[in-house]
Amino acid sequence: MTQESNLPACPVETTLMLISDRWKVLILRDLMDGAKRFGELQRSVGKISQKVLTSNLRAMEQDGLVKRKVYAEVPPRVEYSLTATGKSLQPIVDAMKAWGEQYQKDHGAR
Repeated sequence: MTQESNLPACPVETTLMLISDRWKVLILRDLMDGAKRFGELQRSVGKISQKVLTSNLRAMEQDGLVKRKVYAEVPPRVEYSLTATGKSLQPIVDAMKAWGEQYQKDHGAR
């Protein structure tokens, strides 16, 4: 998890530090509905490479937003889900969706 002493003084900057990457917001959006396996997440997020998705999931896990559960099965099964901290970002994701819908309405969806 990100060390408290390394966090910016500005709370908005802290939030941006954790979720400013385009892919992280889309990963959050897609995990809000519940746990997903890697392949499911890769398909739902869109045009993201395996390497980039892995890197973002690891960073989000380290920051305490995502948890990774490995099932002792053959072949191994891994699921990703949001932690309570990750779920607490729901109002931000909802606000981004509402704002985007209004912008599309006002400016014409592309």
